[in-house]
Amino acid sequence: MERMPGGPSPRHEPMFNAPAVVVALALVFIAIYAAFNWAPPRIQDLVIDDFAFAPGRLTVWLWPAEAIKLLARAKTDPAALEQVRAMRELHVFSGGPKLWTLLTYAFLHGSWTHVLLNTIWLVAFGPPVARRFGTARFLAFMAVTAIISALAQWMSAPMEFAPLIGVSGSDSGLMGAVTRFMFQPGAPLGASSFMGLDGGEAVPAASLGGILADRRARIFLVVWFVTNLVFGAFAQSFGLSDMPVAWVAHIGGFVAGIVLFPLFDRPPRPPATGTY
Repeated sequence: MERMPGGPSPRHEPMFNAPAVVVALALVFIAIYAAFNWAPPRIQDLVIDDFAFAPGRLTVWLWPAEAIKLLARAKTDPAALEQVRAMRELHVFSGGPKLWTLLTYAFLHGSWTHVLLNTIWLVAFGPPVARRFGTARFLAFMAVTAIISALAQWMSAPMEFAPLIGVSGSDSGLMGAVTRFMFQPGAPLGASSFMGLDGGEAVPAASLGGILADRRARIFLVVWFVTNLVFGAFAQSFGLSDMPVAWVAHIGGFVAGIVLFPLFDRPPRPPATGTY
């Protein structure tokens, strides 16, 4: 950016300038958890029952025979007995499959740490994607990646009745999405924006082959998958979390974000011209 003699001072972009849709989503997640946290235990149980995603509920609805097999195993298998207890606590045999929970689970969180960490990742990776997609496509992208994350968790543990909650699957989808353009020429990671990820709205997206051919992108992918494995699959073993981490859902969201990116992308805007 150049300054003409006698012209106005150069324009300075704010360090933190997230689009309204990202800020609104972050506030919604925090507000919902605040209301949930302050609600009586009975209301909390009802919310989890009606809006958290339980993979086993979908399985039992699709294949009722699986529930019969589980009940039979519970007579001799303590692990199966625990699954049956969880199944009954969720009232799996009433209310149908509750397909809306494939999306609504993303609005629920288990603790202030959980919701704040997920909000930080949303604000870190959401702005460049929101600017590139636009509000409507961004919201659709968040919804689709949330649903695919839940289905990935379901496929990995179809008879799991522990409720799945949190928007981390969609956050992972955002990380996958930015991989399609953040390493492209004209989208430097050092741009003056939060986390250095903005500045790529006006560059063409890389193909999947182009991502794999880029050394920096390959390193990012390896680091992401290794980090997700260590802090996800082994979080409890390492004492990093008191509850299981749905790391398979994270992978599902990330893969959905990087693969489905072209379905939501808009033609890149031409870069601004002129001097200031």
